[in-house]
Amino acid sequence: MTTEGAASELAPAASAEVNPWLIAVVVSLAAFMEVLDTSIANVALPHIAGDLGASTDESTWVLTSYLVSNAIILPVSGWFVGIVGRKRFFMLCILIFTVSPLLCGVAWSLGLLLLARILQCAGGGGLQPLAQASSLAYIDTYFILSVAAGLMFLLSFTLRKKSPSRAKACRTLDRRASEEIQSQK
Repeated sequence: MTTEGAASELAPAASAEVNPWLIAVVVSLAAFMEVLDTSIANVALPHIAGDLGASTDESTWVLTSYLVSNAIILPVSGWFVGIVGRKRFFMLCILIFTVSPLLCGVAWSLGLLLLARILQCAGGGGLQPLAQASSLAYIDTYFILSVAAGLMFLLSFTLRKKSPSRAKACRTLDRRASEEIQSQK
């Protein structure tokens, strides 16, 4: 694939009728499921250790293997997108992330479970950067900055009631966000 072909797959098609909100919801849901999977494994760790006859220290490798795999797949996700395209890579990640928990469920040893978790992260690790990249590609930057400023305002309103030092920091963030939005116009 040429560089021009890869670049055209990265950019959203101008002629296609695409609902940016549908894309944002789908990719955000996929990223949320990846984060939820990590949390579920944390909660289930004692049960995993008991069912596989492993010690608590050995069972923590279920979490460690996933995190190490995540640290490897995150930086190379952009490279994979450049090779196969954003949509194909997203669908491949969803497929791997959906099928690999079956392997986790039927694992009869800790080693097989670790291998299945590494495979699961190979699919799930690419979902976070894809969610961010897709949201930025399909939704107007001005809108994203407006929503971010609104969220910062709500956060600062909440934190102002907590302590005066946080209030000063939040006012600074509010001012910087307002300046950034004004510079975008």
